[in-house]
Amino acid sequence: MTATTARATARATAPSTSAPMRDAPPSAAQRILAPIVLGVVVVGAWQLLTASGLVEAYLLPSPSAIGEQIIEFAPTMLSAAGITGLNALLGLVLGSLLGVLAALAASSARPVDGMLAPVVAALAVIPIVALAPVLNTMFGADSQVGRQLIAGLAAFVPVFITTARGLRQTQPVHRDLMRTYAASRWQIMRTITLRTAAPYTFTGIRLASSLAVISALVAEYFGGPRGGLGGLISTSAASSAYPRAWAYVVAAILLGLAFYLVTLALESAVSRRR
Repeated sequence: MTATTARATARATAPSTSAPMRDAPPSAAQRILAPIVLGVVVVGAWQLLTASGLVEAYLLPSPSAIGEQIIEFAPTMLSAAGITGLNALLGLVLGSLLGVLAALAASSARPVDGMLAPVVAALAVIPIVALAPVLNTMFGADSQVGRQLIAGLAAFVPVFITTARGLRQTQPVHRDLMRTYAASRWQIMRTITLRTAAPYTFTGIRLASSLAVISALVAEYFGGPRGGLGGLISTSAASSAYPRAWAYVVAAILLGLAFYLVTLALESAVSRRR
């Protein structure tokens, strides 16, 4: 190979400093704009599909018809979202607290871990459609407790699993170092174990937030006091008011997104503080 050929080969294989970075992460504007554009495209295609007459209105109402119902029943939707959201929030808080406490107990004693493992596995597969009528009947037709318990059970499982995993991530060398400083068991747990497990716990809470909303909605289909989004969806569908039912579905989606975004913000705040 001649010197000229070698220099040409080196120039061809050398990375170009002027070429844009292909692996650069998307900017904040791109992350926000991308789902908005996708949503506009989907809604536009949906409107065109329903306007073409290929799909009957009772099967799939048009976005414009749903929007009219949202405007007309906005106060009712806000009130219903408040009822469902409160049930989901109480269930999320209760389930998360119990999940963290159970994970701490399981990590501190192996026999407790062995006892809790089958219980958590059983709770993970309990069908809401079977449990909701039982709890609604147990606590009475005018009580929201059954729905809150269902949301709590749905939130308990992911919080327990992620917290238990996080508690096992502590390095033994860190605990040994704290013992050399004569730290107590509580000090070791507070400064090392809980700090290590915190990101895992908040990831579980973020996952549980959506499950709590879904569980509270589904529980409202099976008796109990009316007024929540789930009950209004089933009532509207039963009376053939399909655009109104879809409008309540949109409200339920927004409620679930609100729960998810709040827990995501909490998770990000905890990660930054670490």
